[in-house]
Amino acid sequence: MSYFLDVILPLPLERYFSYRITAAEAGMIQPGMRVAVPFGKSKIYTGIAVAVRENIEVAYDIKDIEFVIDEAPILQKGQIKFWEWIASYYLCSVGQVMKAALPKSLLLESETIIQRNEETTVEDDELTDQEFLIMEALENRKAMKVDDVASLLDRKTVLPILRNMLSKHLIILQEELSNTYKAKTEKYISLAPEFQDEDALRELLDSMTRAPKQREVLMTLFMMRAGDKLVKSKDLETRSNVTRAVVKSLIDKQILLETEQEVSRMLMDRQTGHKLYELNGAQEVAYNEIKTAFEDNKVCLLHGVTSSGKTEIYVKLIEEYLALGKQCLYLLPEIALTTQLIGRLQNYFKHQVLVYHSKYNLNERQEVWNLVLDAHEPYVVIGARSALLLPFEDLGLIIVDEEHETSFKQFDPAPRYHARDSSIVLGKMKSSQVLLGSATPSLESYYNTTIGKFELVELKKRYNNVLMPEINMIDIKEKHRKKRMTGHFSDTLIEAMTQAFKNDEQVILFQNRRGFAPIMECNTCGHAPQCPNCDVSLTVHQHRGQMRCHYCGYHTFIPKECIACSSTDLDTKGFGTEQIEAEFLEIFPQRKIARMDLDTTRGKYSYEKLIDKVENREVDALVGTQMLTKGLDFRHVSLVGVLNADAMLNFPDFRSHERCFQLLTQVAGRAGRTEKRGMVLLQSYNPYHMILQQVSTYDYKTMFKEQLKDRYQFKYPPYQRLIRITLKHRDYKTTLQAGEWFVGALNQIEHGVEVLGPEFPPVSRVRNLFNVHVLVKMGKTHSPETIKGFIAKVKRSFESIKQYRAVRCNIDVDCY
Repeated sequence: MSYFLDVILPLPLERYFSYRITAAEAGMIQPGMRVAVPFGKSKIYTGIAVAVRENIEVAYDIKDIEFVIDEAPILQKGQIKFWEWIASYYLCSVGQVMKAALPKSLLLESETIIQRNEETTVEDDELTDQEFLIMEALENRKAMKVDDVASLLDRKTVLPILRNMLSKHLIILQEELSNTYKAKTEKYISLAPEFQDEDALRELLDSMTRAPKQREVLMTLFMMRAGDKLVKSKDLETRSNVTRAVVKSLIDKQILLETEQEVSRMLMDRQTGHKLYELNGAQEVAYNEIKTAFEDNKVCLLHGVTSSGKTEIYVKLIEEYLALGKQCLYLLPEIALTTQLIGRLQNYFKHQVLVYHSKYNLNERQEVWNLVLDAHEPYVVIGARSALLLPFEDLGLIIVDEEHETSFKQFDPAPRYHARDSSIVLGKMKSSQVLLGSATPSLESYYNTTIGKFELVELKKRYNNVLMPEINMIDIKEKHRKKRMTGHFSDTLIEAMTQAFKNDEQVILFQNRRGFAPIMECNTCGHAPQCPNCDVSLTVHQHRGQMRCHYCGYHTFIPKECIACSSTDLDTKGFGTEQIEAEFLEIFPQRKIARMDLDTTRGKYSYEKLIDKVENREVDALVGTQMLTKGLDFRHVSLVGVLNADAMLNFPDFRSHERCFQLLTQVAGRAGRTEKRGMVLLQSYNPYHMILQQVSTYDYKTMFKEQLKDRYQFKYPPYQRLIRITLKHRDYKTTLQAGEWFVGALNQIEHGVEVLGPEFPPVSRVRNLFNVHVLVKMGKTHSPETIKGFIAKVKRSFESIKQYRAVRCNIDVDCY
C-alpha cells in the first residue's frame, strides 16, 4: 500500500501538493508538523503536513519528501482550519497565510551552495576576471553562498555568471536547508564540588591573600548563592566589580565551574504581581454587562469615552481568564500603544505577559510562538494584528482595543485580512469571548449593535468624573486676515500654550503629515520636484537635508536652485511635523519638544524612549502624526492643539468624514486625563463644518446617523460589501486594457452586483507600476461565496492570457 502526504507550501498557489511517504512516516507524521519537500527544479521548501492519504490519483509526477523536520506539530488543532477560512474569505492562498503566520525562522528554505568541481581543470587565461575571483575564493573555502559571491564581486546580479560557470563545468551547485534561529544562552558560575564545604572554602580564601580580586569574586559568589541557585557570570562580575579575566582565571584553576544554559528572551523572572485597582461604580456596571453578553455568547462592543478606564476593565477580565487557566489575546493597532501597556500589564501579571509584533526580531518571535504553543501556564499575549495568527490552544478571551483603527487591516502583501473581523471568527472557532473597545467605534461595529448582532456596553463618564476636554474652534482664515498668525500657530494657541507651560503642564500638537513640507515649488516657473518612480511630489525632510518619496522611499538632496529654470527662488508649500517643531522652537526657544512620527520611531526601543521622555516630563511639548491619537495615556497633558483640522475632511474616500471624527475625538482625548479639565484647540479654515461641530460636542450618535444615511444612499458598507481588484503593470496602456478586460468579464456576474471602473486612483503610478482599480459592490441579498468564487474564476482566466501574464492582480476583500 502506498501512502501520500498533503502539504501546504509557503507559495501563492491555491492548492495543497502531495508527496510520497513510507509506511513508517505515515504512522508518525501528524497534521501541523513541518516537512522538507522538493519543489520545482531544485528548491527545497518547508511545508506543513495537512493529512496522510492512501492510494491517490494525481496528474503530476509525485516526489518523495526529503525529511521530517519536527517531532511534534508546531501548530495547534484547528489552526489550519482558521488559515483556510482566511484564505477563502480574503481570496488568497493558504500558503500566503502560512507565510504571514509563521516566524521566518520556522520557514527553512534551501540556499544554493557553490562548490568547485574538482574533476574539471582549467587554465587561468581561459577565465574571465569575475570567474577567476570566484575560483580563487573557492580554493581557500570549500563552499560559498550566492550572497558571498555577490559581496565578493560587489554586484547585485551574479546568477548569469554562475550559470555560465555551470555550463563550463567549473562549479557544482547544491541546495542546503539553513536554520536562522539561535537560542539565547547565559553563562552561569558555581563553586567546584571540593570547595562547597565551608571549611574548604575558608582554607581557600586564607590562601588567596595575594590575589584580592579573586578573593572578592569568591566572597561575592558565596553571598549571592541562595541554596544551590546558579549565579549569572555577568551579575557576578558586576557585583564584585571585576573584569571577565579575573573570573576566567578562577575557572582555569578549576575553583569555579562555568555552565552555559538556554534562557528565554521574552519571559521576566517569576514574581507575584501587584493587586488590581478596584473598579468604580460605572466600570463595575459595564463589567457586569460584558459578563452577561459573554454568557449569551455574543461579541461585545465597549463604547467608552476617552479616559473612562476601559483598560482597567480589560485587566480585570484578563485576570479572571488567566485564573481559569485560559490564554488571552490583547490586540492593539499601534506598536507605540503596546509599549505603554506592557508596563501596566507586567505590573499585574509579571512573567505571564508576552509581546508579539514586527519590531521583534526572528529569534524573539519564535520564542513567543514556542511559549504559546507549549502553554504549560496561561499567558496574555499583547500584539499588533499578526499576534492573531499565533498557535493558541486554549484561548479564552480576545480583546480588540481601538477597534475602529485602520491599522488592523493588512493591505500588502496578501493575506489582506482585517484583524478585528478575523478575531471574531477565531473566537467562534475557539469558543472564546470577544470584546471590542473604542471611544469612537467604527460605523460597521456600531451598526451591528443596532441590529442585535453585537451587544453594546457604554461608559459615558471619564474616570474620577473628570470632565471631557473643552473643544474650541479657531477660524484661521479670520486670523490670517487680521494678521494674528505666527507661522502656523494662531495667537489663541500660542497664548494657551504659554499658560500651560506656566502651570507646569505639557502640550500635544497634532499634524497628520510627517516631514517639513509636502511640496517644494519654484516661484519663477512653478516647477515642483517629482518622484521618478511615483506620481507624487517629493516631501522635504529638512533635518536630513533630503527630499523623500513616502511611497517608494526614493530620496535626493534638497536642490539649491530649480532644475527646470535655474532660479534660486524656491519655496515650500504646506507643512508637516518637522516644520511645526522648528516653528515651536522659534516661539518658545527655552522649551523642549519631541516629535513622534515614522521618521523618529524606526528603532526597536524608539517608542519606549519617546514615551518615557514625555512621562518623565523631560519634554514640554510633543508634536506628532496619527500615532499620537491611539489610546496613549499621558498624565500631565492639559492642552491639545490641532494645527489643521480640515486636512482629513477632503480625502477621496467614503470614510473620510468618519475617520476625521474618530481622529480628532481621539487626539482630543489625550488632554486632561487626571483631575483638571483639559482644553483642545482646533485650527480650521471651515470651523462650521458639520463634522467639526459634532467633534466639538462629542456627538457620536448624530455623526453615526448622518453618515449611515449617506452610506445607504450611495450603497457603501455596512449596507453593501466592497471588493477591490487592483491591476499593476509598467505600461499605462496595458494596465488600462487589463482593467477593461476584467470589467468586461465581471459584468457577467449575477444581477444587482455593481462593477465600477476601471479607474486610476489619485496616485496612479507607484514604484514605476501603473495601478488601476476595479470595484465590485454587492448587497446583503447576494451570496458572497458565489461572487468571490466567480471573481477567483475570472482571475484564473485573466492570468492564463499571454498578453496579461506580466500584469499583477491583487484582490482586496472589504477594502476599507
